[in-house]
Amino acid sequence: MWRDSKEQAIGQKEIHSFDNHLYFLNHILTRDFQIYLALMDGKVVGMIAFNEKEISQLYIHIDYQGMGIGQTLLDRAKEQSSGRLTLFTFEVNVKAQRFYEKHGFKIISRGHINEENLPDIKYEWISNKIY
Repeated sequence: MWRDSKEQAIGQKEIHSFDNHLYFLNHILTRDFQIYLALMDGKVVGMIAFNEKEISQLYIHIDYQGMGIGQTLLDRAKEQSSGRLTLFTFEVNVKAQRFYEKHGFKIISRGHINEENLPDIKYEWISNKIY
């Protein structure tokens, strides 16, 4: 689900092997981030990895986008945040940009480099409750 969603979003094949991705999920990502899965009919249709300050991953299966799953996962991260969250999305992923901006995230910088060699956009969300 994660790999398919990412490949569709950025228009290129995943650069990591399935085994590397599995290792990353089970041993690296879990060190610094909580991971929540969205399930439908026993199938993983979405995932989010976050901590109190950052969203590292948010992917929804391509067949289940637009059903509110992403918003539900994002709301969970916001509820458990410090009141401020940052995240990166690929510049080519216009759908994600619209989603994050609809949910209160603002662009704070552009042009970050990543393994995919694609420009990134850094977003930030600040809770109204901080002020």
